[in-house]
Amino acid sequence: QVQLVESGGGLVQAGGSLRLSCAASGIIFGTNTVAWYRQAPGKQRELVARITSGGNTDYADSVKGRFTISRDNAKNTVSLQMNSLRPEDTAVYYCNLRQGWSGYDYWGQGTQVTVSS
Repeated sequence: QVQLVESGGGLVQAGGSLRLSCAASGIIFGTNTVAWYRQAPGKQRELVARITSGGNTDYADSVKGRFTISRDNAKNTVSLQMNSLRPEDTAVYYCNLRQGWSGYDYWGQGTQVTVSS
């Protein structure tokens, strides 16, 4: 069965850094598109960063230059390095995998990131 598990969230001061990790079982990150989404209280879920099987990356304008998505195929994990964090980055962050041949979305349970001012 496919499972995605996020980790690495926490509370940090503005300007600090966090590294989120998503570990997969039952599916291979390296042959699919993987993304990080986030949802703040009272807000819609939004795309933060995405990486394709070919290594192409896309970022939301609000995080460009501060966040980096990467993939470790040997460990079957995807990470999100978050630097220069701002209070508006506070949200629950979710790992997402879109299975290319079916278009089916798999989601993790989320990890809380809180940035204090």
